[in-house]
Amino acid sequence: MIKKKSEVRIAIFASGSGTNAQNMIEYFREHPIVEISLIVSNKPDAYVLKRAEKENLPHVLLSGKDWEENGLAARVLKDHQIDSIVLAGYLRLLPSWLIKKYPGKIINIHPALLPKYGGKGMYGEHVHRAVISSGDKHSGITIHHVNEEYDKGDIIFQAQCPVLPSDTPESLAARIHELEYEHYPKVLEKLIMSNV
Repeated sequence: MIKKKSEVRIAIFASGSGTNAQNMIEYFREHPIVEISLIVSNKPDAYVLKRAEKENLPHVLLSGKDWEENGLAARVLKDHQIDSIVLAGYLRLLPSWLIKKYPGKIINIHPALLPKYGGKGMYGEHVHRAVISSGDKHSGITIHHVNEEYDKGDIIFQAQCPVLPSDTPESLAARIHELEYEHYPKVLEKLIMSNV
């Protein structure tokens, strides 16, 4: 397949349901420059793979040894001519060879205001429970570059929402999801367009 001159091809990495991936797919569906070209998961039962199927999008399961340098993952990304990678609930630390291959072109979203509540094991309900337990009055989202440590890459964008006295992890998660759906595609688009 020959790339159009200005097309930017995105791979979305996700480990779960894929609601952020679906939001990205819909946002960029008719975009003149950006194309969601591949869905990658490390979990065979991740619903994001079913979403990709329904959308008729190329998708692949990559786990374990697939991530060795010059292994299957590298070939798949090359074959699909991937320019940038977007993590959307991807629960695996990326190998250093991949970070070096895509410098400044791997983006993640975290469901809290980093640098608080980041690191290994801090995802989904674990994050929201920690925020509520702390008594913090605000939570939010952080969109950041990915480096070789969990949630330590340079921050690109943050948005916040209140933590209410009545909040449960589920009710806080619902407000965080709204922020994710509103901002993640727009921030990604702005970032890409500034580099085209």
